[in-house]
Amino acid sequence: MYLEHFGLQALPFGITPDTGFYFDSPSHQEALNILLLALRNGEGFLKVTGEVGTGKTLLCRRLLHLLDDEFVTAYIPNPILTATALRMALADELGISFTRNLGQHRLLKLINERLIELNAAGKRVVLLIDEAQALPDESLEALRLLTNLETEKDKLLLVVLFGQPELDTRLAQKKFRQLRQRIIFAHQLRPLSMCEASTYLCHRLTIAGGIGREHFSSAALRALTKASRGIPRLLNILGHKALMAAFGQGAAQVHARHVQQAITDTPDTDSGATQRSRWPQWIFGTLGALGTAATLAGVSLMLIGG
Repeated sequence: MYLEHFGLQALPFGITPDTGFYFDSPSHQEALNILLLALRNGEGFLKVTGEVGTGKTLLCRRLLHLLDDEFVTAYIPNPILTATALRMALADELGISFTRNLGQHRLLKLINERLIELNAAGKRVVLLIDEAQALPDESLEALRLLTNLETEKDKLLLVVLFGQPELDTRLAQKKFRQLRQRIIFAHQLRPLSMCEASTYLCHRLTIAGGIGREHFSSAALRALTKASRGIPRLLNILGHKALMAAFGQGAAQVHARHVQQAITDTPDTDSGATQRSRWPQWIFGTLGALGTAATLAGVSLMLIGG
């Protein structure tokens, strides 16, 4: 692929949330500071929201890495769970052994006993739920009731919700006012600014091994940040496709024309067209230059998610 051509050791613009590429933008740093301070203070309910692609899952995983031995964490990445399934998932994360046909009252008692045991050992238990906007109504209510578990001095379960703006819309409903009032701290991730986006791209390229090289021209950087609206996931998709386009033409640097080709092929970008086909014309040019079936398979894999 283009790694050797551009002097890289790893793909710089993958769309999976890899904490090795974590970029400490001001908005993410502010969120982390709030979360760490609140959790160490034992605050019961926290919320982080952001548009699709702004890095919520990556922030969640970064938080998991930063929480030290003072904390016991339970992580639920797929919250499309009934209230019963939510309690069972929490029990599993806490290492509680139980039969699957156990009554909910008994299961809740086991969870409470485990939380008390961990509290007595000086541990804070944190439940992190990603994509929280997908939680069914009954599960949101079950979550609120779980935060009722407490001693005279401490909350036994701390909860952090990561979700899209739709989560705020749902919580604004009257029926969720009790849950809404329990959210002590909230933070909304914002897209990257023009300067931050440029630094973000250079940061990922450096981690991927591209030290000391200017892979994107200034005009290409401006085009990338404008088209992506500062959304990291779109920056990754466009950056990857632009590198492929430049590689296919044998260019030593990505220019604005390569970025424009990537924009045209990518939905949901400013000036981007609806994707017309799985294999855009500039990909055929790249494949023609390479001329191997193995490369065709590799390009197919790299375009997944694009």
